[in-house]
Amino acid sequence: MSKRAVPPPKPEHVRGGRARSVAELLPDAGRAAFRRFGFVQSAVVTRWAEIVGPRYAGVSAPESIRFPPGKRAEGTLNLVVRGAHGTMMQHIAPEIIDRVNRFFGYAAIARVQMRQGDVPAPRVRAAPPSLKPIPADLGESLRTIADPELKAVLEALAAGVAATSGPPRIAPLTGHYDE
Repeated sequence: MSKRAVPPPKPEHVRGGRARSVAELLPDAGRAAFRRFGFVQSAVVTRWAEIVGPRYAGVSAPESIRFPPGKRAEGTLNLVVRGAHGTMMQHIAPEIIDRVNRFFGYAAIARVQMRQGDVPAPRVRAAPPSLKPIPADLGESLRTIADPELKAVLEALAAGVAATSGPPRIAPLTGHYDE
């Protein structure tokens, strides 16, 4: 009687790679979720008010973008539109197509489909208030910046630079370790 050869046991899969922070993983999770629902770029959802303007963003919201098989152009943008605003949105559909394509940088959208539904109110992010006045010599160039978030960050940086005097000082470490 012949015995069968028993194959050697497979080694356990060893997890490898480096540890990754949650912040590093979240864009991938968000990207996968948006792709599942038809969005190749989540910025279309998050920046909808910038793309179409606050008037139209208040009555519409993007649901998905569907492309023909194997293409990333000539897609269909699906919008949910609040109540009776559908007629107005159909009227300005060519302008919406133009603005979305300008946002993408190529002819990504060829048509718009709309359905009536509830549209959540767009969240408006206010720039954080500036606590310290900015010196005139540092703040003059900031007046021409249109983006309120970028302007607030640069104002905070300018205020931090103005508040310092001389080179940065590093305090000695005070710990319980013996040297």
